[in-house]
Amino acid sequence: MSLPLLAQESLDEFEKYPVFPECENETITNLKSCFDTTLQAFFIENFTMPEIVSQEEYKGQLVVFFEVEREGNFKILYTDAVYKELKEEAQRVFDLLPKITPATYSGRPTYAQFTMPVKIPLERNAMIGTQAVSAKDALLIDKSDEYDEVVNLGYSNEKYNSSINVPLSHQEYARFDYYMNQVGNNAHTAQKPFIYKEVNTYFDMEARDNMLFKNKSSWFGRKFWNEHMVSFKGKNYWFILDPGVDLQLGSDSNSDEYTYNNTRIGVVQGGLGKMLNFHAVIYESQGRFADYFNRYAESIAADGGGNPAIIPAFGIAKEFKETDYDYPLATGYLSFSPNEMFNIQFGHGKNFLGDGYRSLFLSDVGSPSPYLKINTTFWKLKYTNTWMSLRDVRQEVTEDGAFETKYMATHYLSYNVSKRLNIGLFESVLWDNSNDRGIDVNYLNPVIFYRAIEFSTGPRSGNALIGLSAKYKVSDNVAAYSQFIIDEFSSADVFGGEKSWKNKLGFQVGVKYFNAFNIDNLYLQAEYNQVRPYTYSHNTIVLNYGHNNQSMSHLWGSNFKEFIGIARYEKGRLFGSAKVVFGEKGFDFNDGTDDFNYGGDIYRDERDRPGDFGQEIAQGNTTSIFHSEIQAGYLINPSTNLKVYGSLIYRDFDPTVNTATDFKNTTTWFNFGIRTDLFNWYNDF
Repeated sequence: MSLPLLAQESLDEFEKYPVFPECENETITNLKSCFDTTLQAFFIENFTMPEIVSQEEYKGQLVVFFEVEREGNFKILYTDAVYKELKEEAQRVFDLLPKITPATYSGRPTYAQFTMPVKIPLERNAMIGTQAVSAKDALLIDKSDEYDEVVNLGYSNEKYNSSINVPLSHQEYARFDYYMNQVGNNAHTAQKPFIYKEVNTYFDMEARDNMLFKNKSSWFGRKFWNEHMVSFKGKNYWFILDPGVDLQLGSDSNSDEYTYNNTRIGVVQGGLGKMLNFHAVIYESQGRFADYFNRYAESIAADGGGNPAIIPAFGIAKEFKETDYDYPLATGYLSFSPNEMFNIQFGHGKNFLGDGYRSLFLSDVGSPSPYLKINTTFWKLKYTNTWMSLRDVRQEVTEDGAFETKYMATHYLSYNVSKRLNIGLFESVLWDNSNDRGIDVNYLNPVIFYRAIEFSTGPRSGNALIGLSAKYKVSDNVAAYSQFIIDEFSSADVFGGEKSWKNKLGFQVGVKYFNAFNIDNLYLQAEYNQVRPYTYSHNTIVLNYGHNNQSMSHLWGSNFKEFIGIARYEKGRLFGSAKVVFGEKGFDFNDGTDDFNYGGDIYRDERDRPGDFGQEIAQGNTTSIFHSEIQAGYLINPSTNLKVYGSLIYRDFDPTVNTATDFKNTTTWFNFGIRTDLFNWYNDF
């Protein structure tokens, strides 16, 4: 015999809702409605909208998961909101709620848990009502609409107020250099690349770009002429994606073949929260260049089969179509700014120290490298610490097919002495992985003198350099700058007047003239550089001041003197530049009868020198170098820095003695192309 029974079906694990005093006379069926109405009225009456929510005109939802305890007290278990201020305000209001009659089950008091969605902005009907949560689902928050809530809030040029680097491009930096060098400001202009929010303190980059925007309404017109290709802004994050190119086609007077560069670029950058930004670029490239460029690239080729060249400013190239090169590259970094004083970056890229076209301290002429950098800015100081991992890729230091690793650490302290005068103190040290020492913790201290550490760890354990820089703002339109580098200092040899090889010094002097001759946006620059023989080299040859067979400072290495004149002009989206470089450099003969190291190749052992005294600048195979370059172009998209341009290079290279590697050569190289300008090409070697 069976007896069927039908139990009462209930979604709640309590029989009677909690009761506000206002609801005591309600029937049991009306208690839920009264509970919701009373709680809503109390919440709206006591809730104060946080200022940041109103300022940013946020529209969304606040969800409160709360409990009425057995004693009748309200307790928030969890809140879900974009702003922490909304969560804090919800907690404050719930703390004001009175003690009420708790829910009951089988006539006994029990806890009851609820979710309460609240629409923002807060209005009379902003509260949707409470929903009781069973014990089984007590920890389950309803996220069924979460996917649909991921919507584009509208990218509004967050990049310009971020900690992302302004790409290292001489043409781009010339556009705001005038504003960074005004008399009386507290800017520090030597440590590059700048970050956008740093530049925006002195120059409104967003307003500049907006002034150049074309009036385009179609999607294609806006994306091609004005905007980033893909932009998205969510709750407390944003990112932008852009394709890019560096397409060049040209003609070299010394070759029957055309020159070209075919680079496809992918760029992603964005922000996560207010403190963390990221930037990454992928380059996929093939190319063939002017004859002198190709010969230089092949002369610094890395060890190993199939590596015919190192493309300056890129890296190791592979063979492509027998006479061409394939040279992929990826760069990227994380940039973290916990407050206005600090910016910390960890990535793979380039850095630059100085106010000139060249730098005798640290330059962007070579391949990117891994780095950790800390910028500290306060009072009248900016202090930059950079640690890098470098490679020596020559055959003589390659072991078991692996390139030699070395490390470099630098300090640069910039101090604005007055409204016009800035001085900078530089220190750098390189060390290798001898004795499996790896990253030497002695050099991780950001406030210690590297020269003292080098001395205490052994004379062959590291290669330390020190330097001094200065800049003086003659007026708002004129700024003079200088650098002085010391690789090895022996006072007896330096002041002895015998031109000792230990006199390893270099200096730079230059001047910038903004809005020259009262012509807006006309920028003139003159610069002189001189570096004595054997500077940047070392008797432990892996400790030279180089990476990937390229110099970490001046493109010419050492044993040279050079003058540079530059003119730049822009009007709207049109731009043009002219550059002339002439100087003398001493090369080695390497002809079997004279194989001495005359001090121009920083990768050679300095012990192979012809003598200890009588060392002069441009000694050896003295070579006159003349390089001139003109360029004109049109800025297609200010947001992505996409440009179309044409350029003409004339170069005359005239050594005293023609050798197998260095011989008289005159080049005329015409080139035109379209490129996303993210880094500097250096063709003036």
